[in-house]
Amino acid sequence: MTESYDAFAGVYDALMDNIPYDEWVSYICALLHSCGIDKGLICELGCGTGNVTERLFQKGFDMIGIDNAPQMLELAEKKKEAAQSDSLYLCQDMREFELYGTVDAVISVCDSINYILNPDELLSVFRLVNNYLETDGIFVFDFHTKHYYKNVVADATIAEDREDISFIWDNYYDDETDINELYLSLFLPVSAEEAGISVASLQNVPLYRKFEEQHLQRGYTLEEMQALVEKSGLIPLHAYDAFTEEDASEQSERIYMVCREHTPGGAKKELSDMLHATENQKNRKDTT
Repeated sequence: MTESYDAFAGVYDALMDNIPYDEWVSYICALLHSCGIDKGLICELGCGTGNVTERLFQKGFDMIGIDNAPQMLELAEKKKEAAQSDSLYLCQDMREFELYGTVDAVISVCDSINYILNPDELLSVFRLVNNYLETDGIFVFDFHTKHYYKNVVADATIAEDREDISFIWDNYYDDETDINELYLSLFLPVSAEEAGISVASLQNVPLYRKFEEQHLQRGYTLEEMQALVEKSGLIPLHAYDAFTEEDASEQSERIYMVCREHTPGGAKKELSDMLHATENQKNRKDTT
């Protein structure tokens, strides 16, 4: 079993071609604009191959994309080069991401938040977001709900056979742990040379290699997510049923939350100075 996105990265965009990214980005922009964010620096957590990042750059935002999958970031860099954008991509774990300054907004979409399985670790993410947001900055994120995993896709098997790519996606939901397990089997074309085949009669025969990956995500209720947001210090503003202006409910499958930065007094500056001092000390040690 390979690590999540090891084999999937190369075919991610091909298999996700049914996602209306332009509409998603328009929705995100509308949420940001409603909070007074129509320009400035945005950090995207879990940016993947940069589909949202690069579209937001084209909308006039300065972008930082963070992901912990190097294979996905390689593809994002290629999109950046093709678009001649100035986006900055960083290979970091969102549970301990670091920036050199504050940003006007942070976003995390495409259910990246659900990959944080431990609520305490998710709380740490939210606290980091609150620290790196400018005063009154905005945090927009989405997540799939416990209802979605338990009642919509639980114990489902999804299979698709395309001309050059086939996959089987087995889904299992554990109601006790709220963990959703997705086992992905990918069948990707390979050349005879890549397959190590030298028999002349097989040189022109279509060959495929099977790759297996496991993806774990946690289902959260709206109540659980609101409690974590409030505990982190962020101020929850809205919770929407995804891609609508309707209030979210426990029957929502995907929820978008909009939060505002809040840090009492000079705590933000003190924490930022401490982080930068630690980083500078580390750099000095590395150069000695």
